[in-house]
This record gives sequence, C-alpha cells and structure tokens, in this order.
Amino acid sequence: MHHAENSVTPPIGAEYYCPMCPGVESDKPGACPKCGMALERNSTFGPVEGGEGNMEMKQMTLRLKWGALLTLPVFVTAMAHLAPAWSHPALAVDGTIRAMQFLFTTPVVIWAGWPFFVRAWQSLRHRSMNMFTLISLGVGSAYIFSVAAMLAPNWFPKSLGDRHGQMPLYFESASVIVVLVLLGQILELRARARTGSALQELLGLQPKKARVVTLDGDQDIALGSVKVGQLLRVRPGEKIPVDGVVTGGFSHVDESMLTGEPNPVEKAIGAKVTGGTLNQLGSLVVRAERVGADTILSQIIQLVGQAQRSRAPIQALADKIAAWFVPLVLVVAVITFVLWMWLGPSPSLTYAVANAVAVLIIACPCALGLATPMSVMVGIGRGAKMGVLIRNAEAIEKLAMLNVLAVDKTGTLTLGKPSVTEVLLLPQSMLSVDEVLRFAAALERYSEHPLASAIVHEAEMKKLNLPDVLNFQATPASGISGAVDGKTVLVGKAEYLRNQGIKDNLALEELAAPHQSEGKSTVFLSVDREMMGVIVVTDPIKPTTPDALAQLQTLGISVVMLTGDSELTAKRIARTLGIESYHAGLTPQEKCSYIRSLKQPGSVVGMAGDGINDAPALAEADVGIAMGTGTDVAMETAPVTLVRGDLVGIVHAIQLGRAMMRNIRQNLLFAFLYNALSIPIAAGVLYPWFGVLLSPMIAGAAMSVSSVSVIANALRLRNFQTR
Repeated sequence: MHHAENSVTPPIGAEYYCPMCPGVESDKPGACPKCGMALERNSTFGPVEGGEGNMEMKQMTLRLKWGALLTLPVFVTAMAHLAPAWSHPALAVDGTIRAMQFLFTTPVVIWAGWPFFVRAWQSLRHRSMNMFTLISLGVGSAYIFSVAAMLAPNWFPKSLGDRHGQMPLYFESASVIVVLVLLGQILELRARARTGSALQELLGLQPKKARVVTLDGDQDIALGSVKVGQLLRVRPGEKIPVDGVVTGGFSHVDESMLTGEPNPVEKAIGAKVTGGTLNQLGSLVVRAERVGADTILSQIIQLVGQAQRSRAPIQALADKIAAWFVPLVLVVAVITFVLWMWLGPSPSLTYAVANAVAVLIIACPCALGLATPMSVMVGIGRGAKMGVLIRNAEAIEKLAMLNVLAVDKTGTLTLGKPSVTEVLLLPQSMLSVDEVLRFAAALERYSEHPLASAIVHEAEMKKLNLPDVLNFQATPASGISGAVDGKTVLVGKAEYLRNQGIKDNLALEELAAPHQSEGKSTVFLSVDREMMGVIVVTDPIKPTTPDALAQLQTLGISVVMLTGDSELTAKRIARTLGIESYHAGLTPQEKCSYIRSLKQPGSVVGMAGDGINDAPALAEADVGIAMGTGTDVAMETAPVTLVRGDLVGIVHAIQLGRAMMRNIRQNLLFAFLYNALSIPIAAGVLYPWFGVLLSPMIAGAAMSVSSVSVIANALRLRNFQTR
C-alpha cells in the first residue's frame, strides 16, 4: 500500500489491495497470500464495471449453488437416524448410501472448497497462518478420516466402531462446512461492496461529459479530454464538470456535496465553481482551471480511497493476537484429540476426530481480522459525506482521544476576510453612511490595500453606483486621494489626513479610539478638506463559532487560540468567545514550538488552521485539522480536512472519531469473546456435565455468523448522526 502522507493526490497503488495486510497489492483480483481475504478493488480506478470486479462473487456463488445441491442428499441421509420414521438399521450400514455420500462430497470438498485449500497453501508458504489454514485442516481431516473409514475399515480397531461395527463418516460435516464458509464469504463480499459505497457515490458525482464552447458551436466531449483554459457551457440542472471560474451567465449552484449546506450559492461572473456541484436554474459559461486529478472532487476521492486502505494502530493489536492465535488453536485441537482418545467414551477415535475438527473450524479468526478494517472503511466513507475528509486511519484514533485543541484565529474562528462593520459619523455630518461608503469605495477600487476590497464589497452589497475617479494617487501604507464628482477626496489613516493639512480631526479620532483600542482597523475620509466619517473594518467571527466552542467544551476539550494578529485583536476575540487561553503575534515557527510544548504525556493535541502560516503547526500536532476553505499547503499537511471550513466540522470529526473507535472496540470484543467461549465448548468441556458437543457443522455455521455480525455492526456507522 502506498502511503503518501504529504500529498493531496497520493500516488495510486495497484488496482487491487488487501484491506488487512499493508503492502499487499496486485494488478488482478484474487486472494491475499497472507490472510487469504479477497483483495479489495481500489475505488480510485472508478466504479466496478461488471467483469473482474464481480468475478470473485460469481465464482463463489457458482460453487455455493452446486455445493449446496450435492450436499443436501449427503446431509439428509447422514441425519436420517434422528428421524424415528427413518431410523432403519439398514440405512446406517447401507454401502450404497455410504458410496453416494463419498461420491457427492468429493466434488464439494475438492472443487467447491478448492479456493480455501489454495489460500491455506499460500498461508503456509508465507508462514502466516490464517482462517483458511484452520478451515482447510478441519475440512481436510474430516474428509480424509471418512474416506479412510469407508475404504479401509480394517485399519481401525473394531472397538472404535458403532453398534453395527461400522466406522462413522463425516462426509456431511466436511461438505456442509464448505457450503457454510462459501455462504459466509459471499455475505462478506456483499457487505464489503457496501462499505465502499461512499466512494462509489463520490465517483458518481463526476459527470461523464462536458460541453465545450467552440467557434463552431457547442460540442460534447469526454470529461477526461477537458483542457485547462477551455470554455464549458453548463446548462440548468447539469453538474459542473471541472473546477473553474464563471465567465458568462448567472445561476445558483447547489454545493451541498462540498459543504453539507443545503442553500444554493449565487454564481455570477468571476465566481469560482467546483466540479461535481449541481447547477440550478441559470446557464453558465465556465473557464476550466483545474481538470482531471487536480479537481477538488478528485482529491477528495483520492483522500478517501487512500484512508480506507490505511491501517489504524489498534489493528496492530488484532494482528498480534491473530499471529499467535492460529498456532494456539492447532495446539488446542491436538490436545482435544489426545484427551478424547485417552479419556473419551467408545468409539473414542470418532469423538476425538469430530471435536478436534470442530475446534479448528469454530476458531477461525476471520471476525477478528475484519473488526478494524470494516469500521475504518465505513466510518471514513460516512465522514466524507459529512464533509470531514480523513486521510489515514491513525487520525481517527487521535481524533477520538483529542483533549487539547489549538485553533488559528483568522479563517478558523473568524471569516478570514475583513468586512465593514460600522461607519462612524459626527452628529453635524453633511454626508449619509451610504455617501461616505460611495466616496471611499470609488477611490478604494484602485487600491491594492487589503482593507480596500472590504469597503468596495460593502458598497457593492448596498448596490451603490461608484463614480469615476480623476488624479488618483496612492501613498503606500498611508492613504489615497483623487477627484470624485469634482470634489477632492482623501481616504486613509488619521496621520495621513493630518499630514495632508486636514484639520478638525479630533472629534472623529475620539469616536474611532474605542474601536482602535480593540484592534479594529479604521479608515478616515475627508471631502473637500472637511472630515466626513470613519469606516470601521474587522474580520467578523464566523456565526457557527460560539456554538461549536460550547460543544467542544461539552466534549471535554480545552481550546487555545494561536494567532499572528495583534494582542488587541486577539484579546477582543478571546473575550467575545470566552476563550481563556490565547497567544498573539506568533510567527509560524512560534506556533509550531507552542504546539510542541502542549504535547505533554497524556494529552493529545489537535491544531486547526487554514493558512500557509499554520502548516508547520498542523504537521507538529498529533492531529492536524485543515479548513477546506484555506490553502492547499494547509490541506496537504493535515490528516483531517473539513470541507466546510468551520469549527462545527471539528466537533463532527471528533464525534465521528469516537463513534468509530467505539465501533472497533465492540467488534474486537465481540470477536474475542466469541472465540474465547466457543473453543472450549467445541473441545467438549461441557460434555462431562451436560453431554453437550458441537458438531463440526454447527461450528462452521457459527464461524460464518461471527464474521457477518462484525460487518453488520460496522455498517451501523453508515447511519452515524452528529449530536
């Protein structure tokens, strides 16, 4: 398996891989040589289209059908003695019936059960014993014992026979076990196909074709042929094919696949659009900017596919146990055989074989092996639908244990882009709020200053028409001037206006002082050398932040704010949000070393941020959480990305992480308990007191049930709801 910790689009591995054994990859379908599990198809290769993806299922189903058909008469005749009407002594001794059982069971064991023997042989070659080693030993020994008892009964002492002097046969056990294990395998393959459904749904979001605008009219081309810079037409109701920018038309786009938000987003010329999102009523012309593997949707698909193939550290525990578990089972089976031969009732050999075979079969550790990968696959798929992208399984464990969360201010707690919050006017002012904005925005349109766009945006939101400007002049880091509507307009800092000889600033500066003391930005405006007003610009807190912080507190997580912004601004935000611990004026390196200092024994530290300056801290934290609205660098460094980019996503991510770990622990506990209880019963511990024995057949059925129930428990995560 390829791990690409630091790239958004990880290199795609081979087309097939084992979800349980890292590093096992193949270009064609088959079974894993280590654990024997059917190889999983790497969903980033696109949906499974018939053919080889379903071959395993088709073959197993064919073997099951014929196996069940041939097993039925064997089972009925073997169990006949239990029905009083059938218990004719001749039936048990009848050579024809014994021959029929032999003839029917042979193809079931050798043909229908062949995949199990192949996998067992591979497991021995790779020195990694697995469930198929046990199944093959169990079925093989039951079959060989029965063949020997039928063809060479004289090899066995008469005292070991039944009351008719004949050796009992286990053909029905051997064939029924093969059929039950095949059934279990098919149910497992079906369930695993469902666990990958989240990826298939994501893949389904990609439209197959795009409509290119050319000089000769529109042409439909395959999605893969779209080039950067091409103009694409998106009609109402169609999915946007690639990431790009709107160059014509107006519409609303449903972006819920990215953000989880149901409200459609307005898209006019200049707006960015994302491939896979759904255009609603208007028609758009979009210039392609990111195509193929570079689109956001492709990167999401890559991340989810890669994470589903990664291993959670808790899996190592299951692997360690499985490594000594199979040899231990073999030892238990041998002891069972010896004890029954030595202490068992007559015919002791029969009891010894039956119970040793039952131990081998019921102890299959397949439920144990499935416990973790199934929960990881389903949980990561569920996260993707909620807008929580988890890059690797280890991050899930860390999310679940998280108890300290450091958050960046700009873009994480706040919107990350300045906006006009107030316009301050003197009581005797001759201009209205809108006129102050109109004059300021007319000039700011030509300015490069970060606050300029906030003022222009506010004027546009109020639909103010902006007049032309003559003689525009900018003094870097101070202010700008120009002629608007024949009047001389100056916009900038208080010092700039003073330096330009504007008097009577004091009253306005006093109005602005409380805002400045809180770290808000203030922009002064004068018209024809008269002070007219102050525009207050701040980076507003995201509306979802206070609620998310309250939820984090209930989850028992302490929040620390780290920011490169000024002490004044940091203090205001911390006070507003009730954050007790904060650090301002930090460089990226200082953020990183502060995270390092938080990493005390017993604390699991998360860092949430969205900018290039947060990348070192995101990498240093136990679990980095990037805001999907931020920079690619942040997303590449963090194992968790929140598509919507607000703190509510972190709450959801932690709740999902905890639910997944609970699910994995339930699965492991179930698998352990099942084996711990069933092996002694199969060995015959209850026989001396209760006369209870497990036939190898019931053992086979129980083994399949345990695997399927672990998968069923994992699939519950698909319905996970945040609280």
